[in-house]
Amino acid sequence: MTDDAAPGLPDLRASDADRERVAEVLRDALAEGRLDMTEFEERLEETYKARTYGELAPITRDLPVAGVTPPPLVSLHKEPLEEGSWAGRIVGGEGSSTWAVAVMSGFQRRGRWTAPRRFNCFAFWGGGEIDLREANFAAGEIEINCVAIMGGVQITVPPGVEVVVRGIGVMGGFDQRETGVPGDPGAPRVVVGGFAFWGGVGIERKKTRAARRQEKLDRKAAKRELRSSSRDDEGEAHRRILEGHKDLLHGHGLGQGHGAGAGPREEQRERRYED
Repeated sequence: MTDDAAPGLPDLRASDADRERVAEVLRDALAEGRLDMTEFEERLEETYKARTYGELAPITRDLPVAGVTPPPLVSLHKEPLEEGSWAGRIVGGEGSSTWAVAVMSGFQRRGRWTAPRRFNCFAFWGGGEIDLREANFAAGEIEINCVAIMGGVQITVPPGVEVVVRGIGVMGGFDQRETGVPGDPGAPRVVVGGFAFWGGVGIERKKTRAARRQEKLDRKAAKRELRSSSRDDEGEAHRRILEGHKDLLHGHGLGQGHGAGAGPREEQRERRYED
């Protein structure tokens, strides 16, 4: 992270995806020897406690070290989601993360990241989360190899993605519920394999929060429109009933003005005068 990673945005609230991007830089730095375990744990704790871009930016300010070819900068700017076909999300390249380990701890890969052709993960007395709903893909197929020993890995895929499960479980298992669901044309294919011993690998198909929120708003709008239409129909029915009552009163000679003709009592008075 550089000083200009979030220019003019120190007070803007950071999202979970922003924090995860910074955590990914720290994991890479740990694997490359730039940070020791104590520094990594301290910075990772600061990352997940950060609430604004201003708090996130200093965490990776000194990475990479001088004289080493820098990795791509981690941007904290909001980027619009690609719209349209799946082809816009298959971007090529090597992927932003290719492995993860959780030993009596946990890991997450979610938000705006690029899923590689092959992703390896290991969970021992711990758990991991791999969320592909907002991810781009390095290729049209991603193979996720999971080893879960007395631990678990949860994989979340978006609607329209084909899932193939090939993992083996011993006193554990791989979730098979999403196997066999056909994918959309051009959508990526997710192949899940590996080994689970006293552990499990779960696979869930779910829409993004933004999509579910939009559906909720659409349902509320439809309900408001239905209530409005129902009120209009009720008002029209009441109007017709009132008009019917008025017609009935006119038919019986009631409710007419003085010039509309004489009533029964006036006719009796006229007969007495004539007699």
